[in-house]
Amino acid sequence: MLLQSGVLSPPEETGMKAGKDKVIAIHYTLTVDGEKLESSHDRNEQLWILLGHGQLIPGLEKALEGHEAGETLQVEVAAVDGYGERQEEQIQRMSKKYFPQANRLKAGMVTVLQLKEGGQRAVTVHKVGMSAIDVDLNHPMAGKTLHFDVSIGEVRDASEEELKHGHAHAPGSAEH
Repeated sequence: MLLQSGVLSPPEETGMKAGKDKVIAIHYTLTVDGEKLESSHDRNEQLWILLGHGQLIPGLEKALEGHEAGETLQVEVAAVDGYGERQEEQIQRMSKKYFPQANRLKAGMVTVLQLKEGGQRAVTVHKVGMSAIDVDLNHPMAGKTLHFDVSIGEVRDASEEELKHGHAHAPGSAEH
């Protein structure tokens, strides 16, 4: 709405709610077992997400739906709605020849494997033997309950370009 002086008035609160095909900007802190693992506050920039396009773990995305800019919430995400339950059958023994610098690897370290079908996969070293390495293919957060403190900074409709690309574009980000 224009004021008589010709200056634009502040935008009216639309009450737009987060949901599929909406872009949201959030600040978050993730803690697991009482330990802070990461926070957008440390980088001093919000995370921009296009909801409904697989950019967030299902439990967090579902918890954000229906909320508006300015809201804060605490979200507890069970393993099944996060990175899944740990699966012991995901521990596999592989020849050391598949690891570039195999002799430097130790249990607990994360390394990257090149996949036969192309691409890469991060794995956690479970055990190092003389000729083989046991790796855990589970996501490092599998089996964990995740705690998020979230503040929603903005909720808006996604642009056609964002929908086409399948992700949000933060203000001022380079076009691609």
